[in-house]
Formats: sequence, C-alpha cells, structure tokens
Amino acid sequence: MKKTIGIVGFGVIGQRWAAAFCHAGHDVRVYDRAIDQEAAFRELLPSLLADLDAVRPPTGDLGEIRLFSSLAEAMTGVDFVQENGPETLEIKRKLLPEIESYVGDHVVIASSSSALLVSEMQPDCRLPGRIVLGHPFNPAHLMPLVEIVGGRLTDPASVQVARQLYEDIGKKPVVMNREITGHLALRLMGAMWREAIALVRDGVASVEDVDRAFMYGPGPKWTLQGSFISNQLNATGMEDFLRKYGPTYQAIWDTLLDATLDEPTISAVTQSTAAAVSGRSQERLKAEREAGLVSVLRGVAEHGAL
Repeated sequence: MKKTIGIVGFGVIGQRWAAAFCHAGHDVRVYDRAIDQEAAFRELLPSLLADLDAVRPPTGDLGEIRLFSSLAEAMTGVDFVQENGPETLEIKRKLLPEIESYVGDHVVIASSSSALLVSEMQPDCRLPGRIVLGHPFNPAHLMPLVEIVGGRLTDPASVQVARQLYEDIGKKPVVMNREITGHLALRLMGAMWREAIALVRDGVASVEDVDRAFMYGPGPKWTLQGSFISNQLNATGMEDFLRKYGPTYQAIWDTLLDATLDEPTISAVTQSTAAAVSGRSQERLKAEREAGLVSVLRGVAEHGAL
C-alpha cells in the first residue's frame, strides 16, 4: 500500500532514505534546516535510483519526493517518519517532540541514530510509545540492513510497524530484544576490528593482508549465509562443529588481543592503510564500492540463506 513518508534531516543518510522510499513507490516529504541542497540532490537522485534498479527492479511507479522549508508543512499527512537529525542527544530530545506536534497520533517515528539509545531520546515525547530506532547501514539506499529496537517506553506494536514498512521496501530488518550501545552490527564489526587493529599494531600483518584475509576467507561465505549457518556447514551440524572446533576457537578467544587507540596505534594503522590504498582517491574507492555492492547484493538476493 502506498504511504507518505516524512524525512527529517536531509544529509547523506536522509537523502538515501528518500531514494529508497521513493523507489518502493512511496511519496516522500522532506524537511531540513539547510533546504538549499535540493538542486544537488536532484542531480544525485538518478544515480541512487539506478543503483536500486540494479538490485531490486521497481514493481510499480516511483513515489514523489518534495522538499519543504517548514517542518509543519513537510509533516502534513505523513504515515511514518524517518528522523535523521544530528547525532546529539540534546537535539534529538527537542526534535522528536517537535515532530510529534505536526503528525497524527498513529504515526511511528523512527530515528536513524547510530549510537544513541531510544530510552534516552523519548522521555520528553507526548507519545513515547511510538518512538523506535530504525538504524540503516551505509550506503543507506543500497545496504539492506536496518536495525530496529524500542526503548523502555516503546509500544511493541510500533516496532512491528517499522519492521513491516522496511521489509516492504526491500530492506532486511533485524529486531533487537533490548537496547545496547552500538546496536547489533556495529558491535560485531567492533569486535572483529579491534583484533584487526591489534594485529596491525603488533606487526603480525599489514592492513592489506588483514583485509585480504577477511575478503577472501570468511567474507564471501558470511555474506551469503552468516557466521552460524556458514560454520555449521564445516561439520554435520552446529553441535558437531562446536565439539570439533570449539577447542580451537577457545584457544583463539583466550589469546585475543586488545586495542587502545593511542597515538602509536593510530599512526601504525594510518600508515598501513595508506599503503593499502596506494594513492587511490576517496571518490574512486567509494565508486568502486557502490559498483561492487550492486553485484554482491544481487547475488545475496538470489542465494542468501536469510
């Protein structure tokens, strides 16, 4: 069913959310304090939609995206709000009640926050039960993952409304049973990256070889099947895998390294990363990433286990 989506905050994340909702056929109404970015967005939009076409061809007409200079006008008639304001608790606690004053009581408001907890954002809201986290992964128009969690005052029904909407636009939402700093994916990444940084810092391997080890080792398999399903295929099932290889993993866990981002560590990782980049610009690397993601995500859509 076609909906009207409100977007509050129109930086990199907000723009890509708008493209994703529009591509799925929903109308989008946008507010941002710096609304003079419309011309640049209109120039960017065709490439964002082309990326989405390549991964998930539209099943109907595109929605309309309109930008407004007034929050009240932008929120008129919306069915769902995706908030993308600055990552500052003080701002969120002022912004969410302001959004509430312009939308119907049935409207769920999802925050794209990558680090803040919903429970800390919602106390000043008139209807805190409708506030949820809807955290996308970057680049937000392409990456399927959206992490959803409610705060202490969130109505579980609001979480389900958000989940259904994200699924309807082709995302792969995950619902967390409770809040935790960093949500889900960033914690998993953080655990792996702490070890990666420590390995580079201690001279075990270069940035290039650490990244190659993941890209050409577990990376492709984990992309298709995740860590649990992928690992159980290395035995007759998960219990057999854990009994056979558990001692090896326990030995690794017992000797995992720690990483502190002190100056020597920052220097070592920065120098090794520069060597791995080998003069390629940020723009070139981003373009290569986007082009590669389209192919990868098409493969995952066809063969992914979950």
